[in-house]
Amino acid sequence: MHREYHKWHSPSLGRDMELTVYGHAGLPAIVFPTSQGRFYEFEDRGMVAAIEHKINNGEVQLYCVDSVDAESWYNKSVGPDWRIARHVQYDNYIVHEVVPFLRNKNWNRQIASIGCSFGGFHAVNVAMKHPDIFTAFLSMSGAFDLSGFLGGYHDQNVYFNQPLQYLANMSDAWFLDRYRGSSYVLATGVHDQCWDFNVKLAHVMRSRGIPVRLDVWGDDTGHDWPYWHKMIQTYL
Repeated sequence: MHREYHKWHSPSLGRDMELTVYGHAGLPAIVFPTSQGRFYEFEDRGMVAAIEHKINNGEVQLYCVDSVDAESWYNKSVGPDWRIARHVQYDNYIVHEVVPFLRNKNWNRQIASIGCSFGGFHAVNVAMKHPDIFTAFLSMSGAFDLSGFLGGYHDQNVYFNQPLQYLANMSDAWFLDRYRGSSYVLATGVHDQCWDFNVKLAHVMRSRGIPVRLDVWGDDTGHDWPYWHKMIQTYL
C-alpha cells in the first residue's frame, strides 16, 4: 500500500500538525479521529486494513488528520469562548491547509469526510459548513450536540459549529443547492449511545430537503471499532 507521512507547522494553529496519506488515487477522503485521537488511529485500529483492497485498487485515498480536541472541546483549563475559538482555528487548518495539500496530490472533483464517534461530528460539521469543498460525508456513530462541552456558553462560533442548530434554520439557497447534489451517510447501531443524535440529525436534514441516508444497524451493533470496520466496508 502506498503510504506517506507528512508534518508541517500550521499557521492556522500555531503548531506542528501531522497526517498520513494512504493510497495513490481514487476518491480523496479526509478522516477525523475519535475524541482527542491522533492521525495514526485509523491505521492502528484496523480501519485502513479493512478497506485495503479498495485503497490498493485506486478507488479511495485517505488523508488521516490529527485532532486538537484536547485544546478545544476538552480543554477545561480555558474558558468556553477560547475552546470554541480553537475549534474554529482547526476548521481553518482543514480548509486552508489540508484541502490545498490534498488538491496538489489528487484532482478528483469529489472530496469526502469520514469519522467515527467524535470524528463523526467533525466529518459532518466540516462537510455542512463547506459544501463547495466536500461533496460527501460518512459518519459512523457520530455525536452532534456538543453543548454540554461548553457549560451552556453560546455565541456565533458555537451556533455555526452545532449542525443540529444551524441546519435546523438553514434557508440559504447557496448551501441548499450544494447539499442536494451531495451524498451523506449517517450510520449507527441499535445499541449505540449516539443513536438518538443520528436520528435527530437525519430528521433536521430531511426537514430542509437535504438528502441523507440513515442506517441503524441491528444485530446488537454498538459503539466500537469492530462495528465501524463493517460500516466502512459497506459504505466506502
